[in-house]
Formats: sequence, structure tokens, C-alpha cells
Amino acid sequence: MNQDIDGFAAWMRLAAALLIGTLGGVGMWSVVVVLPAVQAEFAVDRGAASLPYSLTMIGYAVGSVFMGRWTDRVGVFRPVVAGALALGLGYVAAGFARNLIEFALAQAVLIAAIGSSPLFGPLMADVSWWFRRYRGFALSVCATGNYFAGTLWPPVINYFMQAHGWRATQIGMGIFLMIVMLPLAFLFRRPAPAQDAPIVTTVVTSAPQRDLTRPFGLSPNMAQVLIAFAGVACCVAMSMPQVHIVAYCSDLGYGVARGAEMLSLMMGFGIVSRLASGYISDKIGGLNTLLIGSFLQGVALALYVIFDGLNSLYVVSALFGLFQGGIVPSYAMIVREYFPAKEAGTRVSIALTATMLGMALGGWLNGVIFDWTNSYDMAFLNGLAWNFLNLSITVFLIMRARAIIARATPVRA
Repeated sequence: MNQDIDGFAAWMRLAAALLIGTLGGVGMWSVVVVLPAVQAEFAVDRGAASLPYSLTMIGYAVGSVFMGRWTDRVGVFRPVVAGALALGLGYVAAGFARNLIEFALAQAVLIAAIGSSPLFGPLMADVSWWFRRYRGFALSVCATGNYFAGTLWPPVINYFMQAHGWRATQIGMGIFLMIVMLPLAFLFRRPAPAQDAPIVTTVVTSAPQRDLTRPFGLSPNMAQVLIAFAGVACCVAMSMPQVHIVAYCSDLGYGVARGAEMLSLMMGFGIVSRLASGYISDKIGGLNTLLIGSFLQGVALALYVIFDGLNSLYVVSALFGLFQGGIVPSYAMIVREYFPAKEAGTRVSIALTATMLGMALGGWLNGVIFDWTNSYDMAFLNGLAWNFLNLSITVFLIMRARAIIARATPVRA
């Protein structure tokens, strides 16, 4: 086996991926922070001011697929360089935007579709080539860059906005990101080591040699569709607390600040969860890790339905973060277990794009349900229903994987 796999070079690659992912992850969070200032600047209503966020999610989703395919063809170095340049130019363009449309296009095309998209799914796919024994843990560490970005960037952006205004902050961020990220991008010039053998784990993946041309005994595209549907379903459920916890606390009379504290608590425990689930997935495989995470996420959603006291919500929010943080990296692990490595960039990006679309759909849908019912009770139940769909797809794939193993295992006399 290549000495670089699981070796010093692999861990250095992972550290660089975590750092550049944390920096580049700003594209997913800054638009939320500047939304009130942008609304006031361009004199539009809240719905129109939310357009850049919606286009960011769409741009990120579309860009991830194309960047993943590009990564499969040429490696991750060029996509990362393109991302660093696009992020810098995008923030400068946003700072000089003359109207909301120009701001939204800069956010959606340069910042999200070209800038941030190669720094999540494609970067995770690249990291997966460098690890075998610790692949699940490495994928989880790489994925935490997005959570670290969500913890680091909002207060930084808010500070500079208060001191210098949102336009100067956007331009300054663009210059800073290009100066810092371009040198870091050159750490990814070295091509990934060749490795195409499936991972052998202890539960449902213990077949002597998995048929990568027929994942779960299905056509590759059908298997990908099921994984994508699972990703959408789990993240529609996940979005209910993550997107609406602040508004929920405000409606209960606890105030916005309390809700923001709960969201921060949720994100912090989510980082712990991602790291722990990566270790677990190396032992039992991505599918089983997804099964555990999906079940526990459903438990936490049910607790939100039962308890609405202030102290209870702090506890449940911490549990929710702890339970759900490892779900998204599990999809990258599943793809690397059941599909050829040469397709990793494209297929990991598609799987993670589905989770982003699920967050976008859930954030909107749960808001609509609240408008219909004037309560979040049905929205939490809606999240539970989507979570059950995710759980059902996961169980179906596990049963198919076990059936294939059973057929491949010789019967002893």
C-alpha cells in the first residue's frame, strides 16, 4: 500500500483542508450576517433581501456538482485555486454592487457556485484518497470546516460591519481571502495517491470484495438517487431546529439572544459529534453510522415536541447538535465505500449537494407550515416525518447490503 496513505503527508493534507475549508466556508454564512444592512441599503422588503441567501444555496448546490466532476478529471488543486480567486473577486464585487441584483449575482455565482463549492464536497473527496484506515475520521474532520466557519465568521463580520460598514467589510474580506487562501491552495498541488479498493469494515461491509459496479445490487445511478433522497430527507428534518430555533425562542417569549445561544450550543456539540462519528464510521461503516445518527436525530426532534421550557430547550439543543453532527459526513463515507474512487469527486458532491438542498427546502417549508398553523408544533412533526423517510431509506440500503453479503458467503456443511 502507498506509504502516504494514512501517513504524515495525509494528516498534513487534512490539516490544510480543514484550514482552507474554514476560511472558504465564509461564503455560506456572511450573507446571513449582512442581510439587514443590505435590506436597508437597497430599500427592499425582507423577502427580497432574502433572495441572495436563496441564490447562494442554489449556486452552492449546482457549483458543487460541476466542481466535483472537475476534481475527478484534474484533481482538487485547480478547483481550489479557482475557489480562492472567485471568493476574493466575489466579495469585492458584492462590496461595489449598485443594486440588490448585482449583490445577489456576486453572492450566487462568484462566492457560492465557484468560490465556496469546491471547498466542501470536492475537498472531502480529495481527503478520502489519502486515508484508508482512518477515512471516516478524516472525512469528519474535513467536514467540520463548515461548522468552524459558522462559529468563526459571523462575529468577525459583524464587528467590522459595525466599525467600517458592510461595503468596506465585503471588500476587505475579498482581499484578505485571496491573500491568505491562494498560498494555501498550493498545498494541494500534489496528486492524490492511487487507491481504488473498497474499505472493509466490521458490520455490513465485510464482504471479501464489494462489486463497485452494482452498489447495493442496484445500478450506480439508482443507488445515487436513493442516497440523495436520504440526504434531502435528513436535512429537511435537521433544518427545523437549525434554521428556526431563534425565531422559536422569540415566539416563546425567551428572546432572540437565548435562541442565538442555543444555536451556538448546537453548532459546538455538532463539531464534537462530527469528530466522534468519524471514528465510529471507521469501525462500523458509513451506513450504520447514518442509521445511528438518523435514529438519534429523530429522538431529539421528538424531545423538541415534548419540552419547551427554557432550560429544557438548552439541553435538547445540545443533544440535537450531538446527535446530528455526524450525519452529513456519513454520506461521503458511504459513497467511498460503495462507488469507484475515480468517481468520488462527482458522487460525493452530489450526495452533499442533496443535503444542502434539504436544508434549503426545510428552512422554507417549516416556515410555511408555521405561517399556516401559527405554531412550530406541526413543523417539528413535519421534521419527524422526513426523518422517518431518511431512516427508512437507510434501513433499506443496509438490508440490501446484508443480503448481498449473505449470498456471497459460502454455506458450511
